[in-house]
Amino acid sequence: MSRGSVAEPGRIRENRPDEPRGDMSDPGIENLLHEDRVFDPPAAFAAQANAGEALYGEADTDHVAFWTDQALTRLDWFTTPTAGLDDSRAPFYTWFADGELNVSYNCLDRHLATGSDKVAYHWIGEPGDTRTITYGELSGQVNRFANGLRSIGVKKGDRVAIYMGMVPELAVAMLACSRIGAAHSVIFGGFSAEAIVDRVDDAQATVLITCDGAWRRGAIVPLKDNCDAAMAAASTIEHCIVVERTGQPVDMVQGRDIWWHDLVAGQSDECEPEVMNAEDLLYILYTSGTTAKPKGIMHTTGGYLTGAATTHSMVFDIKPDTDVYWCAADIGWVTGHTYIVYGPLANHTTGVMYEGTPDYPDRDRLWSIIEDYGVTILY
Repeated sequence: MSRGSVAEPGRIRENRPDEPRGDMSDPGIENLLHEDRVFDPPAAFAAQANAGEALYGEADTDHVAFWTDQALTRLDWFTTPTAGLDDSRAPFYTWFADGELNVSYNCLDRHLATGSDKVAYHWIGEPGDTRTITYGELSGQVNRFANGLRSIGVKKGDRVAIYMGMVPELAVAMLACSRIGAAHSVIFGGFSAEAIVDRVDDAQATVLITCDGAWRRGAIVPLKDNCDAAMAAASTIEHCIVVERTGQPVDMVQGRDIWWHDLVAGQSDECEPEVMNAEDLLYILYTSGTTAKPKGIMHTTGGYLTGAATTHSMVFDIKPDTDVYWCAADIGWVTGHTYIVYGPLANHTTGVMYEGTPDYPDRDRLWSIIEDYGVTILY
């Protein structure tokens, strides 16, 4: 093949030195930018879908009424909101501003009377250890840890940083924070000590929750060591709570560092949820910081949970009584917040959580988990 000729299958066509590059008027390129085929779902599937065709018209006709209806029908409120969207101070919008609720109550308590024994999470560790946690068990773990947080002085309005691997205690920590009204800031477990410092200092977090380590491709990620380096530079951390996961020795500073199992020992299974305004802060999640200083995005309580529960139900067509649902993202990202923790639990769904990477120890790891647990929806 001569240089600059039409490429043979499997080979890349190279430009001649005098050819323009990136010419979007090239019909070959333009053709790739247009897709007008329509792939209709089977009629039987469309007929049973949670989101019917009429939904579009309802939302277009009155989007405030649409979302208000979702909030009132999908969530349990301590004080039912009468306000929908307030856009009088745009761009400082508020939703359901006179309503009161608690996120952990919506994710746990309201399911217990009829669904305490239902599985909330099938958890698989990278080395092969497993845990199956019911809604009743998860509720007890959340309440004990929430009481533990209160015992060290964490209160409504405080900020709690979380830097962990994909273990069930990560979801427990988030839900416990929401139960007592403390905003959490989850930091992706692959980030550096410097990234922890940036986010802790900006949020003014007083507590940092971590693990001794996390498993990734057969090796231990030294999470506690990274936290030690971060706490040497961060100015606001008063306590560091450590989950014993990988078992390697770590430094524990007297008076500051607390083992998770010691904190929850002897704590009550009952913990009264804080009554939260719909516009109270639920969590802060920071941008990656790859292009500039990380920016904290604030997510409030009522509007966020309405969106999480609604989209989880409609987009994934969740049938909680029969589906086993798996979002294979990391909770360190907003996808994991919404579609591993808050959306699925609000909808009383059985989920899967996996600690490791998709290709360890073999490239069929995800498919093996799907087969073992009968996963019906993979995201």
